[in-house]
Amino acid sequence: MQAKLLLEDGTLFTGRSFGAQGNTTGEVVFNTGITGYQEVLSDPSYCNQIVTMTFPLIGNYGITRDDFESVRPFVNGFVVRRYEPVPSNWRAEYTLDELLKEHGIVGISDIDTRMLTRKLRNHGTMRGILTAGNHSVEELKEMLQSSEIVTNQVQKTSTPHTYNSPGHGERIVLIDYGAKSGIVRELSARGCDIVVVPQDITAEQVRRLNPDGIQLSNGPGDPKDVPQAVETIKELLGEYPIFGICLGHQLLALAGGADTEKLKFGHRGGNHPVKELESGRCYITSQNHGYTVKEDSLANTEFEVTHINNNDKTIEGLRHKRFPAFSVQYHPEAAPGPFDSSYLFDRFIDMIHEHQKSSPKQPRQAVMMAAMRGAR
Repeated sequence: MQAKLLLEDGTLFTGRSFGAQGNTTGEVVFNTGITGYQEVLSDPSYCNQIVTMTFPLIGNYGITRDDFESVRPFVNGFVVRRYEPVPSNWRAEYTLDELLKEHGIVGISDIDTRMLTRKLRNHGTMRGILTAGNHSVEELKEMLQSSEIVTNQVQKTSTPHTYNSPGHGERIVLIDYGAKSGIVRELSARGCDIVVVPQDITAEQVRRLNPDGIQLSNGPGDPKDVPQAVETIKELLGEYPIFGICLGHQLLALAGGADTEKLKFGHRGGNHPVKELESGRCYITSQNHGYTVKEDSLANTEFEVTHINNNDKTIEGLRHKRFPAFSVQYHPEAAPGPFDSSYLFDRFIDMIHEHQKSSPKQPRQAVMMAAMRGAR
């Protein structure tokens, strides 16, 4: 069946349909990774977007349950040059087409993804409509113009309930703005007792969990669409060690008085070079974001830049000058991507230990007993 992708500037791509039937709208973005399409699809940071893969062959190794980065995909549409319907992989449990159909995701193949990517790079990301139906171009334009611009992506991707991934080490409160499972995986590998909480948690509710440190997760959309998260972080900044990733990095910056802005076409892929200013070392990183911290907004804050993007010199890392808090714009948990930056989780644990030495607190059991007595 024929499929069509119409961009808001009127550019039309006609190809072949795979995945679910129907129509979908969203911001059209591109990912430069040569592998990891399943992890891309299941990354909550792509919520409500139509994702284009620049690598020309997609679907060739199928879908495997263990490679998901969230319970289900959140993308609205999927665009590829060539879809391979017969995977060759002993781990494959089903096909990409079956995954898209199961979750109602519209796909299109057999279009010039190089041309599409060049257009997005030159003109910036655009909204688009993807259809597997028989609509005319005029109908698609009208449907796109009347479609709603979504701003509640974080609410859609965050966990609605608090849950625990137990461990015998430091207690980490992971605030879930659309967290990838890789963050839990990295913290668990270090023995942490992880409490995953909803995005709208208050500072007082965090305190009741008696954390040793706070992890701010990745997530979709504009950081300014979740002002309550900024207020919560602002209250907790200085009380507990904080490590922010991607959206968590942007929210920490806003909480500290900095500002953010939308990038022309964002950074999405597993091969982005980032320079650590202190050591001068270049790390190859996995990235997925459409916003960045504005450099000139840092002048009146207590943040210092720790990492920059080697391609466009945008900010990739921050550190607070007084408080135990730091953040990175990229994904140290990777998946897909290199493992160069996983050391940042060790740095977070070390920061917690240093904070505990300088600011000793009551043992967790004593705090819990006091809370129970207060409740009675």
